Amino acid sequence: MTVALMWEARAVPGRGADLLTWARGQSLSGTPLRRETFRAPQDRVLVITWWEGSYDDSDRPELADPPGDLVTRPVHRWRFESAGVDIP
Repeated sequence: MTVALMWEARAVPGRGADLLTWARGQSLSGTPLRRETFRAPQDRVLVITWWEGSYDDSDRPELADPPGDLVTRPVHRWRFESAGVDIP
């Protein structure tokens, strides 16, 4: 089974590039199957990591919280379990 961990933060206005650089520079204590970083309007950054294991595995490493002066609110985190691959 594959589990995706999603981490999303919103930077202080105008500091989206700093938050993106910070997020890309964060290492994890394990190696995910895949890691992808996204950016969006309003200086938001999203990081998704994919891991082998079950939804309830609590030992999956997650990105830390960024420095408080870089973000406007607490980080949002979600965990999803794969429902399989859809082929168009």
